[in-house]
Amino acid sequence: MPVIDTQHLTKLYYSIGELAEMLNVNASLLRFWEKEFKLKVSKRNKKGNRLYSVKEIEEINKIYALVKVQLFTLDGAKKALESKDKSLIFDTKLTVASKLDNIKTRLLKLKS
Repeated sequence: MPVIDTQHLTKLYYSIGELAEMLNVNASLLRFWEKEFKLKVSKRNKKGNRLYSVKEIEEINKIYALVKVQLFTLDGAKKALESKDKSLIFDTKLTVASKLDNIKTRLLKLKS
């Protein structure tokens, strides 16, 4: 599952289509999350299209990690984001790597 490494982003703003492509989700899902999680998109172009800053992409990354990687419900993800305990929002690279290791272990058990 793709998670965006925000350190390698080169532009100031990304369109909703670009962001959706980076996360491999539909733009409608991003609009839905914007409403559900009360995200503020600070910039729009002349046509009214959303333009996401790196800070906003980091917030969407957290939501993506909770909902798509850790499989939280929307209510659970909201509570995790509001929680003072930031250990719920994890280092996505380490968690993805550990999940892949678990899958590899299971596959090797099935093979033998």
